[in-house]
Amino acid sequence: MRLNLAAPPTTQHFPSDKARRNPCGLRPIPDNGDERTTCRPMPTHLLPHGMFSRPCRLGNAALIRLAGLCVLIGVGLATASGDTDLMERLAGERFGAAGSASVRAWRQMIADALPLDDLEKLQRTNTFFNRRISFDDDATVWKEADYWATPLETLGRGAGDCEDFSIAKYMSLRLLGIPADKLRLIYVRAQIGGAQSTLSQAHMVVGFYPSPEAEPLVLDNLIGEVRPAGRRPDLYPIFSFNSAGLWIGGATASSADPTARLSRWRSVLVRMQQEGLQ
Repeated sequence: MRLNLAAPPTTQHFPSDKARRNPCGLRPIPDNGDERTTCRPMPTHLLPHGMFSRPCRLGNAALIRLAGLCVLIGVGLATASGDTDLMERLAGERFGAAGSASVRAWRQMIADALPLDDLEKLQRTNTFFNRRISFDDDATVWKEADYWATPLETLGRGAGDCEDFSIAKYMSLRLLGIPADKLRLIYVRAQIGGAQSTLSQAHMVVGFYPSPEAEPLVLDNLIGEVRPAGRRPDLYPIFSFNSAGLWIGGATASSADPTARLSRWRSVLVRMQQEGLQ
C-alpha cells in the first residue's frame, strides 16, 4: 500500500497511472469554510481553462489515518460481485415498485453491457445513470448535510448528488469486469464562472485509465459524454482512491479533511455488503 506525497506534476490535470507517485494538483480557491461535498449542476458554457499546482501538507496523525483507510479501501474494492436478486428484492421492500423497477433496469443494463468493450461499457454506464437518476442534494434526498448512498439507495430513490452518481457508476463498472486498477473515484473542485473566476464547487467523478500511460477518461453526472481529462480543464483533483491506494493533492486555501470523506466511503462499503454488493 502506497501513500505518496511528492510534489505534484505541473503538466497535466490528472496524473497518468504511470505517474501515480505524484499527487494531483489543485488550484488555490477562496476558503468559505464549507467543504461539504455538495455539488450542483454547472452550466457548461462557464467551464474555465488553465491551472497550476502546489503540494499539500498533512500532519503525521492525518497520514496514519489515511494509510489505514487505504487498507480498508483495498479490502473493499479488490473484487466486485453482486447478489442482484437480493438487491432487487430489497429495493422493492424499501422503495416500492418504482425502486425494484429501477434496479431491474440496472440489472438489464449490466447484462447487455457485459460483452462490450471497455469504452462502450463506460458510455453505457454513464448514460444509464445520467438519464435515470435525477440530481438533487443530500438535504432534499436524505435529510442529511452530506450522505453517500449505495447504488441500491440511489436507484431506489431515483435521485442523488455527485458522490451517489460516482459510487453507482464505479461499482457498476467493477461488476462489468473492469479491473480496479483502471478505475478511481476522484474528488475534485470544479471551477465555475469563466477562466478568471475564483469560484468553485466540490464535486466527484469517476476516472478510467485505459493503460498505465494514458490520461484518464472521466465519467461525470454533469456531462453525458465520457471525455478525456484533457478536455475537462474545469476539474481540479484533490484526492483519488481505488483498491491500490490513495493519491492526494491540495492547497493551503482548503480546510478539507480527506479522512472525513473516506470514513463515509467506509460506511458505504459496509452497507453495500449488507445489500448484496461487494
